[in-house]
Amino acid sequence: MDTVRREQVVMDTVRREQVVMDTVRRVLVHLSRNNAAPHCARFVQSITGHFSGSVGDEVLVSCSLEDNRFVLCGVEGGQGIPLKRPAFCPFKHLSITEAAAIPLDIQHRGVDVGVAVILQSANQKVLLTRRAAGLRIFPNVWVPPGGHVELDERLLDAGLRELEEETGLTLEPQDISPHILGFWESVYPPMLSRGMPQRHHIVTYMLLHTSLTHLQLQACLRPDSAEVSGCVWADPPLARAIVSSVDGEESPVSLNGLPLTISVSEVSPDGTLTESDLPVSVLCDRAPALGLDVERVSTGTKYALELWLKTLANRSDPVSHQSA
Repeated sequence: MDTVRREQVVMDTVRREQVVMDTVRRVLVHLSRNNAAPHCARFVQSITGHFSGSVGDEVLVSCSLEDNRFVLCGVEGGQGIPLKRPAFCPFKHLSITEAAAIPLDIQHRGVDVGVAVILQSANQKVLLTRRAAGLRIFPNVWVPPGGHVELDERLLDAGLRELEEETGLTLEPQDISPHILGFWESVYPPMLSRGMPQRHHIVTYMLLHTSLTHLQLQACLRPDSAEVSGCVWADPPLARAIVSSVDGEESPVSLNGLPLTISVSEVSPDGTLTESDLPVSVLCDRAPALGLDVERVSTGTKYALELWLKTLANRSDPVSHQSA
């Protein structure tokens, strides 16, 4: 074997070993169907499609987080938590040839686990944050506070940690009422037309009720400027407008009754906050199929807001999902 070939073999071996080590250190999605033993999900498979038969984009599942394995199981009879993917989910449309062309170090990543906090104030507003422009994944996109679940964490603990790290808000578990709204299959880039998949997550959207108003919470905001460039409190009418701007569709968005602008807290590099006006239409922009992304609310966040609005509509007869 020549020297160049030998060096390439060594580099490939080191890369594979590093992928294995990284996988061991991360909480990954595992799947179980028909009471079979859970197995680690593959990066290139659609998690939603695994349970829906590759056709449907929404399915009911149950979840557990044990031994640093996030296990999703199929359920029957309507007693489960919704799991959804967008109609344009890359793994729904990825061909075998395209999947094989994804670099091996990405193929071997598995599917990561994230949690995002829908923080509802006492006066029924929820906090959205704009991801910093310097972030590699979904920069300048509005999302709830959240991030990866770390080893030996519960979902609620991970959500509270991410909330504090990104916004400076510290909430104690005994002071909130947690509720799992649903799961979202998130892929980056979000469409095949914008590039081959590089990241694959299942995001748990967790609703946290607090007894504080949004103004009381706003006074305690201390965002991390490396993660967050803006904060906004969305009320139900704004959330309904955002939800109506369905990504991948061209249906009209109704802004009737809404102001032209909304007050946003801009985060300076040193973390101080200044108020500015943002056109409401920006929050109702859709994900572009081609080219650079735009400032908008993420597709998964629109789904979470839709689920949140349903909880408000059903608050006289709430349906509680078990928190993991």
